[in-house]
Amino acid sequence: MATAAVFSLGAAPRVNLMPRAETARRERASLIRRWMWGIVSALLVVALAAAGTFFLQVTAAMRLAEENARTNALLTQVAALTDVRAKLDLEGELADFRTAAMGTDLTWAQLLATVDNALPEDVSVTGFSLAPGGLAQGDDPALEVGATGTLTLSSASPAEIVPLVRELRGIESVLEVDGWQSTADDESYEYELRISFDQSVYTGAYAAEVTE
Repeated sequence: MATAAVFSLGAAPRVNLMPRAETARRERASLIRRWMWGIVSALLVVALAAAGTFFLQVTAAMRLAEENARTNALLTQVAALTDVRAKLDLEGELADFRTAAMGTDLTWAQLLATVDNALPEDVSVTGFSLAPGGLAQGDDPALEVGATGTLTLSSASPAEIVPLVRELRGIESVLEVDGWQSTADDESYEYELRISFDQSVYTGAYAAEVTE
């Protein structure tokens, strides 16, 4: 069937002589090219994404290797300091032991001088048997027993035991005093007293040294 010619005024006449099969083939080829370009673009996007992921993995692996190397170096340094740590621990243990062992340290001469100063002029301390108590368990050492034991007092003339006890009870660090016994000979008089001091008589020298 022949196609009718179409004429328009003012233009040259045109006639499409290309077969319809060729037109369809060209349309299919154009469509295939567009699909191929689309596939190629998608492959490029996938390739770029894969390259970016690979780069991030390589970077993370390098950072992990650096951190592992740093950790190993630190562990090596810590291992080198093991002996120092052991010595410091031993020093701390010895300091604690010394504090516990010497926490009841007393200056006996000062303690006896305090007692002697509270006695009458004709009475003096001629002997003692005192022992320190335990370590402080509370916040106020003046409420806990420190040194406790007996005192031997001597005088050239008879003295009343009650006034002596009263004088000693007036000492700030004394918790308790009781008369125990008295003896006399031709030259002197002796008095045995039981006495307890609080823990303020401890020097605290070693505890203060550790605290600093």
